[in-house]
Amino acid sequence: MVENNQIHRSILVTGAILILIGIALGAFGAHGLKEKLSAEHLNSFETGVRYQIYHGLALLIIGFNASKLSFSPALFYKLILSGVILFSGSIYILACRDLIGMHPPKIAFLITPLGGVCLIVAWSLLVVKLLKKNH
Repeated sequence: MVENNQIHRSILVTGAILILIGIALGAFGAHGLKEKLSAEHLNSFETGVRYQIYHGLALLIIGFNASKLSFSPALFYKLILSGVILFSGSIYILACRDLIGMHPPKIAFLITPLGGVCLIVAWSLLVVKLLKKNH
């Protein structure tokens, strides 16, 4: 039971941190990057922020309801966290690459879709687990 409480707490704390950082990055993008990034790069940056906040909210919902689930949300949590780091994180870097003087190799552009795959797998896993709960 202690292990379950610890994972539930980790999910909640991580969700809140993702939202906190997402809000800060959103404000930074809207005010600090508005004149420094192209409209396309700013739009990409905002997409990263949106996905980060959405998934932070999802973690809060899962964390607050974890005791009602008939399965451990640990894998969902790990996939969501990995997905946000890879998806949103790579978008932030790619959108700001000219500002930070970082020009990643072409293979780095595969990190964003890999993060997206983690998110898709996480949500697919949750759907499967929820459907199995009813049987």
